[in-house]
Amino acid sequence: MPQLMSNPIASSTAHASAADIAACRDLLRCGSRSFYAASFLLPQRFRDPAIALYAFCRIADDAIDCVEGDPVAQAAALAMLHERLDRIYDGCPSDDPADRALADVVVNFAMPKRLLEALLEGFQWDAEGRRYEDLSGVYDYSARVAGTVGAMMATLMGARSAELVARACDLGVAMQLTNICRDVGEDARNGRLYLPRQWMREAGIDPDEWLKHPVFNASLASVVQRLLRAADTLYQRSDAGIAGLPMNCRAGINAARYLYSEIGRQVERQGLDSISRRAVVPVPRKLQLLAPILGTVVLTPRYVSAPALAETRFLVDAVVAATPKNAASPRAGNRVIWVLELFEQLEERERALSLR
Repeated sequence: MPQLMSNPIASSTAHASAADIAACRDLLRCGSRSFYAASFLLPQRFRDPAIALYAFCRIADDAIDCVEGDPVAQAAALAMLHERLDRIYDGCPSDDPADRALADVVVNFAMPKRLLEALLEGFQWDAEGRRYEDLSGVYDYSARVAGTVGAMMATLMGARSAELVARACDLGVAMQLTNICRDVGEDARNGRLYLPRQWMREAGIDPDEWLKHPVFNASLASVVQRLLRAADTLYQRSDAGIAGLPMNCRAGINAARYLYSEIGRQVERQGLDSISRRAVVPVPRKLQLLAPILGTVVLTPRYVSAPALAETRFLVDAVVAATPKNAASPRAGNRVIWVLELFEQLEERERALSLR
């Protein structure tokens, strides 16, 4: 059975100040409200590092988006981001709050550079207008723009075994497939297509002609439904990884898992038409999802025999290779902490129920 590892802190660094972390938090409060809200479900020792990671990802995404349509400017933006990343890993970050905060995370959590490089590769593929012929191609893209985030979060939380990182990548890829299904129309109007082109042809749709005049019909619905099924399979696989996280981390990750998968259900409730409107989960339905989130945080970790997706294997290997040897197995003291966390979680749940 996969096990958690003790926090692989190599040494204590202090590039970032409290003001730097606050600046990262403000950036996400304005530009990534969903993640900002979800971050409060994480324990404090993981919250600030997660915010630092996500802030850099947000900055990188915005740097490419703001020059969309200009290949020269996009190439320059990518080169600048790679230079910033190099400086972070060299221990001399640029004079930016997000860079200083990420520099601390890199050292304190032994964060593999390959994960962040892969994220930038995904942005580069968008800038190049890369085409995705089959599901494997879509997985390749999703591994970079979302599987990387899953791997980074697993790394932060000490879930660095190959099995747990594979499940974290499954969750990231599943979320990206959900995004693709939700944003078919919006992407098409921006000249982008992430549905597998082979699947579209099998449904009788010429991808290039459809992209010129994106319309919804039963054939397109079948392609969207097919991709949602692929996402559901990965969500189910990811549940084992969530159950293997530290007890007080599960609620936050579980919330993201349920809320994202519910977007897929909303697409289905709208007849799989994500061309004429964008699926949004109503607030009452989000509140209803709190029950399963609370109900699954204490599940016993279970083993899933499925190997990592071939397209995310390089992320798994990067995390395992970067894990310090002294973090290869959990300390006995950690098991005591996990038991205490379990009781703490149960007590908090009882208090919440008593207030109803």
